[in-house]
Amino acid sequence: MAYLYLKKKQSKIRRSRVTPKNKKIISGLLFLLGVYVFASAIFPIIKFQIEYSFRFNQIVSPLSSRFYNQGSSILGDLTTDYTQLNNWFVNQPEISHDSDSPSGILASAAPISYTISIPKLKISDAIVIIGSTDLKKSLIQYPQTALPGALGNAVVFGHSVLPQFFNPKSYLTIFSTLYKLKPGDDILVNYDKVTYKYLVQDMYEVQPTDLSVLEQHFDARYMTIITCSPPGTYLRRLVIKTRIVDI
Repeated sequence: MAYLYLKKKQSKIRRSRVTPKNKKIISGLLFLLGVYVFASAIFPIIKFQIEYSFRFNQIVSPLSSRFYNQGSSILGDLTTDYTQLNNWFVNQPEISHDSDSPSGILASAAPISYTISIPKLKISDAIVIIGSTDLKKSLIQYPQTALPGALGNAVVFGHSVLPQFFNPKSYLTIFSTLYKLKPGDDILVNYDKVTYKYLVQDMYEVQPTDLSVLEQHFDARYMTIITCSPPGTYLRRLVIKTRIVDI
């Protein structure tokens, strides 16, 4: 009898804990949590479009040389692995090394890595690997583009996510705040025991079909830095054009 009494009492206690009122409260809290998670993902994208996107002028058309002449769903394709550089541009050539590269362009005997620092973004000595494809492990310089300090255009890619997850030590998030740079900001490159100072000169966006960012122009020493835009999506590519000013 005592056992049955205790079972009934425990059953009543359990029923009293989950009342219709409690169910409404729990449902309301779960709903608010869902709204918060959704807003935390969408709000930074909207904020970027309102506050920063206008700074990058219009989207530059394919094969544009405007910089040198001067002197999907909202999150993109979720089935593509964008931590692999080969997936970043539509119809881009397969990344490979070329031992017959011209002077100043990556050759097989050249050092395979160097470092980049962006003081404004608190990025210090980030490793750049030449010709790699895995953006989870480092920044990547596209092969057959100019070496740092050489005439031509060194092209460097880095991954980004939503800005609130920015961590300058993580290569998955390292370029999440790249859009905060402005013309005149410094980028320091240490390559083969020499430090080069580049200045940001231009910032704009291109479509994933635009391979003009890989173009080589040998009138000066350039570096192009690229990430996805808006941060946390794969809709466009943010292009930061820099030019060497000091060695």
